[in-house]
Amino acid sequence: QVQLVESGGGLVQAGGSLRLSCAASGRTFRSYAMGWFRQAPGKAREFVAAVSWSGGNTVYADSVKGRFTISRDNAKNTVYLQMNSLKPEDTAVYYCAANYLSIATTPPQYDYWGQGTQVTVSS
Repeated sequence: QVQLVESGGGLVQAGGSLRLSCAASGRTFRSYAMGWFRQAPGKAREFVAAVSWSGGNTVYADSVKGRFTISRDNAKNTVYLQMNSLKPEDTAVYYCAANYLSIATTPPQYDYWGQGTQVTVSS
């Protein structure tokens, strides 16, 4: 069992930056690939970024490539999402998720989810 708690969301102007954190419970955190997803009102949940259990492999959605960076610290049981050059269309609730062993890009592949943190980008 893995419990995930996101933090770091907030209100920021376009062009600004935020860093999201996702703290995981459990001693098996390093066995899980981790992902970030987001969901805007009236839209489906969409993939943002994922990182392998070791941190050696990362995958990004085209819409955030070059602006967002996912990383993890297995010693702290935490995964991060550094978001730069934010745009109003990045406004959404951001969720972190854990998938046992394999890096993945679709919601059904993930086993555990956090409650989400709101990110609002004003124009």
